[in-house]
Amino acid sequence: MKKNIAILMGGYSSEYQISLKSGAVVYNMLDRSKYNPYSIHIFKDKWVYVDESGNEYPINKDNFTTVIDGQPISFDCVFNAIHGSPGEDGYMQAYFNLLNIPITGCSMYQAALTFNKRDLLATLKPFGIKTAESFYLNLGEVIDEEAIITKVGLPCFVKANRAGSSYGISKVYKKEDLKTAIDISFKEDTQIIIEEFLDGTEVSVGVISYKGEVIVLPITEIVSENDFFDYEAKYLGQSQEITPARISKDYENKVKAQAKKIYETLGLTGFSRSEFIFKNDEPHLLEINTVPGLTKESILPQQAAKAGISLVDLFSNGIEEALKNN
Repeated sequence: MKKNIAILMGGYSSEYQISLKSGAVVYNMLDRSKYNPYSIHIFKDKWVYVDESGNEYPINKDNFTTVIDGQPISFDCVFNAIHGSPGEDGYMQAYFNLLNIPITGCSMYQAALTFNKRDLLATLKPFGIKTAESFYLNLGEVIDEEAIITKVGLPCFVKANRAGSSYGISKVYKKEDLKTAIDISFKEDTQIIIEEFLDGTEVSVGVISYKGEVIVLPITEIVSENDFFDYEAKYLGQSQEITPARISKDYENKVKAQAKKIYETLGLTGFSRSEFIFKNDEPHLLEINTVPGLTKESILPQQAAKAGISLVDLFSNGIEEALKNN
């Protein structure tokens, strides 16, 4: 008996268009011999099932069902392809946990923690995970530019604390540009994190639960044509994503060990992609994505392909792991 799979896409954040692309790839690549896929668009003003003709059918939020041609449709599992809120910050995970419907990826607490860069880094620090020097700022607080620069130096990065896809991020070289960068970040979030600039090789490391085992995928080296790995570099081709990364075996072993340690320490499940920069020959964690991009051009699928895992297998495994863990 084929299982009904709801593929969540869209979301409430600036990343919704990227999510729609990821969700479309999942929809197209799901194994039809095992699953009946349904595209579910989640927006603030509507939750709807969208069929291949573009017809919309409302989702009943009480039990996450829909009605098609008079027939009620329920779902055996949810495939989460929402980047940002409410798919990557714990809200969807909590909702489906209450309904007892399996959802791919990590649980509510892990999603909320990894989405909050400040809390994530603070949680991992006692476990020996190295990170950049940082300064925290909340909306409405007095901005002490001297204190910020004294702690993190220049250049520095100003980031929205709870946002992805490089929205709300700026690289600041001069003190007089700091306020503008802070204002940009506050458009995305009420909390921001200001970090020192780490001048070194940047890599992205995928770690997934695959057939019951935690595996580290081949590493990707990020070489941006821009000043840093910003939105244009990520999504408009203005970067090189080199898999496997051109790093020494020592670097490879160190960053793989750190990525796996983080995954297991946090109790993650499903997909994850961690970003690191090497400083003084040691990997320093930047952030973790628990709903990474899933298009064919995205980093995690590239890494999976290098490991001999097709998109069909990657997505099927995500669903089977969710069903098993429920």
